[in-house]
Amino acid sequence: MILPWLWRWPPGLLLAAVRELTSDVPVHLVDRVEAVRPPPAPADCTGLQLPEDGVGPLFHRRYSAEIQLHLCTAADVMALFVAAPDRMVPGEVARFEPEGDHADLRPGDDLVVRMPGPWDGPVRVLDVTPTSFRLATRPGHLEAGQIEFRADDRGMRMLFEIESWARSSSRAADVLYDRLRLSRRLQAYLWVRCCARVCAVAGGRLVDGVEIYTGRDESVVGERV
Repeated sequence: MILPWLWRWPPGLLLAAVRELTSDVPVHLVDRVEAVRPPPAPADCTGLQLPEDGVGPLFHRRYSAEIQLHLCTAADVMALFVAAPDRMVPGEVARFEPEGDHADLRPGDDLVVRMPGPWDGPVRVLDVTPTSFRLATRPGHLEAGQIEFRADDRGMRMLFEIESWARSSSRAADVLYDRLRLSRRLQAYLWVRCCARVCAVAGGRLVDGVEIYTGRDESVVGERV
């Protein structure tokens, strides 16, 4: 249906734009050309949309945030994330909507990440560990690939990262993401705010903002028409 995203689109994007302009979180961009190596595909790919199903360049993106003087361990933070993912993302641009009868993330779960505009993200939970979880995209998502969320204790600091390996799911999605960079900008806002939320939940402070690393691989073969 069109109406559900139509009424959420302008308010969500407007609020995101205002918060991005007034954000005090430093963002550091690092862009590279690299041979991207995504993680192995799951044994059962039924119902998934992986890089070989996409079009355009293969992107490797990593959002990294070092958190100092935190009060929680990496396992504590990720347990909270897995139990209530909506708590860790900005509600104006994302909402995790489970398709099952529970809100926490469990391997094999299908869910939809609702976003403003016609680009909701159907995903499946591939793996959950005490300090990480990984999702794969499903048909209907703007991207084709995998994304992992993880935290690691490093003495007085904690490293939180969001890492993805994906191509656009269609030519239209490629235009929005790689040419116009509209969905890429919204995605960056979403995950930078997620890093800030994790920092707040951990009771610490960001050491030097959030680094966004982008690796681009033009050599991938196979393109869905």
